[in-house]
Amino acid sequence: MLVCTALVLLMTPGLALFYGGMTRAKSVLNMMMMSFASIIVVTIAWVIYGFSLFFDPAGDGSGIVNKLVGGLDYLGLTGVFNAVYENLIVEDAAKQITAEAAAADNFPLMVFSAFQLTFAIITVALISGAIADRAKFGAWVLFAGVWVTLVYFPVAHWVWGGGWLGQLGIEDFAGGTVVHINAGAAALALALVLGKRKGWGKEPMRPHNLTLVLLGTGILWFGWFGFNAGSELAPDQTAGLAFMNTQIATAVAAGTWIVVEKLRDKHSTTLGVASGAVAGLVAITPACGFVDPWAAAVIGLLAGAACCYAVGWKNKLGYDDSLDVVGVHLVGGVVGAVSLGFVANYPFLPGQNKGVLMEGGQWSQVGLQILGPVAVGLYSFVVSWVLGKIIDKTMGFRISEEAEVAGIDITSHAETGYDLGSVHASGVISSNGPVSTVKKVDA
Repeated sequence: MLVCTALVLLMTPGLALFYGGMTRAKSVLNMMMMSFASIIVVTIAWVIYGFSLFFDPAGDGSGIVNKLVGGLDYLGLTGVFNAVYENLIVEDAAKQITAEAAAADNFPLMVFSAFQLTFAIITVALISGAIADRAKFGAWVLFAGVWVTLVYFPVAHWVWGGGWLGQLGIEDFAGGTVVHINAGAAALALALVLGKRKGWGKEPMRPHNLTLVLLGTGILWFGWFGFNAGSELAPDQTAGLAFMNTQIATAVAAGTWIVVEKLRDKHSTTLGVASGAVAGLVAITPACGFVDPWAAAVIGLLAGAACCYAVGWKNKLGYDDSLDVVGVHLVGGVVGAVSLGFVANYPFLPGQNKGVLMEGGQWSQVGLQILGPVAVGLYSFVVSWVLGKIIDKTMGFRISEEAEVAGIDITSHAETGYDLGSVHASGVISSNGPVSTVKKVDA
């Protein structure tokens, strides 16, 4: 679990590279800073009160309040030090849980807390991709702290911490609903609040460094095995299944994306293979431990095709989701979550509700797998939109037009990602450092 925790944390710097390469050169540092700021802000919030709001030690969500949010048992991580996370998983219906077997599955609650912290961190970081090039850094930091408190901690409790969605029987193995739909809905809300980038739709805004994008993709792919297989919380057959299904769906989705590109655009791109891989990773996340390998391939196929087309929605609907968070994470998360209603089989977890296409499957599970994304998506969107509006009306969420044209790196951070000597795309950098033609007040 310690290794898996480190792998998931590595995903956020990987995301910084992935997102950083997709932005324009004058925004790369700000984009990466938003990911690293997420690590700082969420960690502090988690230690003080986040884990306590997420995790109900009783695990039964008793009482109306505990159906919505955890108690106050672990404020400041008090009480976590000597506690044990009891992960009692029965993989064989006939197997009896003995004291020795239970002890073998248990591990320190502090390790469980650290593992869950890394999920909260990357969920917040994912949102930043929708508002690249134009968000005040200070406003983003404030939004990250309040959003993780009002949205992520309660939603994670709803599904994983003993809350109402989990009690209803909604399945989400590693975060399709909790992480990706949650972040995707918030990203759409912020994109609408901040509006379009200056020149959007009129001038090219291509990724400035596809090498960074591919490097970030590789790190994300690598770390995602900790994300998905680690979510079993035990070294067993289900963890192995989640590991293999992650690989299958990701490879199929990446291949599907570039095939669609070839058929539609007459060429396959490196950005396409990177985006397809991430789409596959997103879609298999909620299902990886609950489906057979053939179903993982189907999920990857659907995600690769659906997300490839979905990224074009912003052009048709007129919202500027800078780095396709909605098209990949919201849509991919929905594909994966809803697919469980059809193909869930739970090879090593007897007694679970199966997908309607499987023997013994029930239509009720389809309804539940639709309810989860709808409830979480609407809640995240509304709260994010209101929070974004409040920040925008008070301190301002968007940098000035002058600063946006000059480049957010130089105006907000007094740095540039590349030393280009006396020539800079924004015209505000010289070989001796920044020239004060733009006031650095947007931070």
